[in-house]
Amino acid sequence: MSAPNQGWDAGLYNDKHAFVWQYGASLVGLLAPKAGERILDLGCGTGHLTAQIAQAGATVVGLDHSAEMLEQARSAYPLLQFIQGDARDFTFAEPFDAIFSNAVLHWIQPPEAVIRCVRDALRPGGRFVAEFGGRGNVRRVLAVLRDAAEQMGIAADLPQSYFPSLSEYATLLEAAGLEVQSALLFDRPTPLERADGLRDWVKMFRRPTLESLPAERREEFLQNVEEAARPQLFRDGGWVADYRRLRVVAVRC
Repeated sequence: MSAPNQGWDAGLYNDKHAFVWQYGASLVGLLAPKAGERILDLGCGTGHLTAQIAQAGATVVGLDHSAEMLEQARSAYPLLQFIQGDARDFTFAEPFDAIFSNAVLHWIQPPEAVIRCVRDALRPGGRFVAEFGGRGNVRRVLAVLRDAAEQMGIAADLPQSYFPSLSEYATLLEAAGLEVQSALLFDRPTPLERADGLRDWVKMFRRPTLESLPAERREEFLQNVEEAARPQLFRDGGWVADYRRLRVVAVRC
């Protein structure tokens, strides 16, 4: 999982945020890859789901923007093909039977550019299977980040993620020539690993926010975030992020 304007710590991702790709295993089931198919894993991250798709006998290509993520992927799966590229601007000489994307499209704007590349890279009848953050995703977490910065009297850089409604995204897909066969927006409260789970989430997924703060105040900020979030997001001895996911299946007309 990678976005053009987001720095990534691939080690932290693999060590403490494995839930990102582990939850994607059911999406691979929905993709139902078949032997002989040619499939693109768009935003492949460290390659774990790319490898699962390949196990079905498909020829799979992993594409990601992050060199750090791709280094991990190539090390773990040296027999698979991984390419560095931008989800808003990619082309391949041979079309794909399917394009798969897990937990990446909420990082990338404008969505129209991604969808256009997806359509152009699919063969007619080819399918697009994706899941990413939907309307209301991590609403409480982001509110806590804003409140913690305001209470400290500092300005924090809070990049705007793309969390569309079901109808909004389906309309974009249809306008680009992709027929939506199914779409679902659902809550998925997600446990974060270990006692430091919330601060690790901030370090991983809101790194620009943390780095926009004076270095000497970052620990104070993280402590304030934990204190403010505890009443709503700390349950049964652990942190739980208020994830909402949008899952879609569409076919190129």
